[in-house]
Amino acid sequence: MSASLVGSEMCIRDRDELVIAKSVDLVAVASSLGYTPKRIGNYYTLEEMDSMRIYNRSHWCRFSRRYEKGENGGSQIDFLRVFAGMDVKEAVFWLLDFAGYRRIHDTPEKPILKYQVPYKKVEKKPFVLPQPAHSNAYLYEYLTNDRAISRDVVNFYVNQGLIYESMPYHNIVFKGNDKEGVTRFASMRGVFDKKGKPFKCDVPGNDKRYGFNIANEESTELVVFEAAIDLMSYMDIHRDFESNMIALGMVADAPLETFLKEHPQISSIRFCLDNDKAGREATEKLMEKYYELGYEVADSPPPKGCKDYNEWLVKARKEKQCNLYSKNREIP
Repeated sequence: MSASLVGSEMCIRDRDELVIAKSVDLVAVASSLGYTPKRIGNYYTLEEMDSMRIYNRSHWCRFSRRYEKGENGGSQIDFLRVFAGMDVKEAVFWLLDFAGYRRIHDTPEKPILKYQVPYKKVEKKPFVLPQPAHSNAYLYEYLTNDRAISRDVVNFYVNQGLIYESMPYHNIVFKGNDKEGVTRFASMRGVFDKKGKPFKCDVPGNDKRYGFNIANEESTELVVFEAAIDLMSYMDIHRDFESNMIALGMVADAPLETFLKEHPQISSIRFCLDNDKAGREATEKLMEKYYELGYEVADSPPPKGCKDYNEWLVKARKEKQCNLYSKNREIP
């Protein structure tokens, strides 16, 4: 990104907003603007522009010499700057709104694309949950072995109907229900990580105002996480089966806003976001926002040295196994 663009980014009011904007799925952004992403191996291209490459769903480049310098690649912000004619600030705010981050109240009009004629209207896909597998065998093996979550905690969510194994790829489906128990959101997580790269995606057509959650109308506390597996890990570590809990699936708070509206008995919020830069900055901002709204707030990150709650759980399980192994080797 050029020096002038960096200078423009520095004008964005909150640095964590820039982090959130750059975490938005670029493939989904391109699709929303009317393009047709097509996966080829480890990248995506666009049917309307076969010189385009989108890598890791977060950055892009074009293999063509006919474009001006600075217009051949970059982040999600650069994509909107080049293909939708936005300046950097407009692009950041558009991405925040797309992610469900409530920074602006008026949704901007759909931008006019510079390199596509005619503009193609995209119909919203119907929300259809993946077909369940015949058993949850791979789900249990992954969550209990790879993620060190106790079987009774996994049983709890399976019995609640909040997670299941899907066909044909055996992904774990995490369901986000509304107050009436209707599933409005769902995400999928693969159980076979290839070369350390996990498969993660939301089910098409979902409502991003909802997130994976467990609700208890008798509890006035809500515990907030970024990811569903961290939520389950927290429950395992603290053996907490009583509190309301929600996984945002991001660091924007649209699902949190919805949950609080549907559960007005909640008076305190505990934030258990990740220990990385994005998680810490988001925690600070969210605590300030909800404190001003009248909630009691607390920051409860995992211990130093652990990025998230699942990493904490995995380390604790390994340490316990090592201690038990050492004890068994002791000579009487």
